[in-house]
Amino acid sequence: MFEAIFLGIVQGLTEFLPISSSAHIRIFGEFMDGANDPGARFTAITQIGTELAVLIYFRKDIAAILRSWFAQVIQRQQLIGETKSQARMGWLIIVGSIPIVVLGYLGSDLIENNLRSLWLIATTLIVFGVILGLADTYGKRVRTLDELSNRHGLLYGAAQALALMPGVSRSGATIAMGRILGYKREAALRYSFLLALPAVFGSGFYQLQSALSSDESNVFTLGETAAATGVAFVIGYLVIAWLLKFVSTKSFMPFIIYRIALGTLLLILLGTGVISA
Repeated sequence: MFEAIFLGIVQGLTEFLPISSSAHIRIFGEFMDGANDPGARFTAITQIGTELAVLIYFRKDIAAILRSWFAQVIQRQQLIGETKSQARMGWLIIVGSIPIVVLGYLGSDLIENNLRSLWLIATTLIVFGVILGLADTYGKRVRTLDELSNRHGLLYGAAQALALMPGVSRSGATIAMGRILGYKREAALRYSFLLALPAVFGSGFYQLQSALSSDESNVFTLGETAAATGVAFVIGYLVIAWLLKFVSTKSFMPFIIYRIALGTLLLILLGTGVISA
């Protein structure tokens, strides 16, 4: 139980920071009893906790988006002003979710079984750390979410789909794309939070249903996974509040340096045989 709760803390701390929660869950699993990979299923289910934190933190924004979207689509109302923008954001979240839904469905076996090598994770930590660093340093900071187009939504979605590979980071990839497209840090981060909701909840509940209906043994029991999910929710909520304040005045450089350092350390540990891939 202690190990599951510890990994829940790790999940909550790393899900929204651009440093890859799935990579950290995979890495820390190597240093626990039995050196077992907690697995993609454990990661997906505990992410339900962190996304519940998003749902509650942004509850007013999400409620407004849903009200306006249903008013436009179901009730066929002609919206103007802020309600029109909110309905449009609903469509942009749907559009941006298409790439990860398609790739996640078609590549589920590959994701769960072949993309969790620590060599690959170390490489993606470094490579995408460099990409985020360049995007954050040289990207323009002029656009707000009012300027988000369908094309940009799809590009955001394509970046999010890269996070199916552990080590990339869902928030890191979408923030990097936002900065490349010229969006302000706060705007890129806010859309990243909202965009993750459909994909993460879908994946998490799918894996939960699979766990409930399968006789396959897992590293952690459902009770331990539930405890980790609850812990991830609490920690994740606190991280959201802190991160939104942080990016309003600071750059992502501390996270970039951390990614590169962690990836380099991981390559050294693998190369010297301290841990195995």
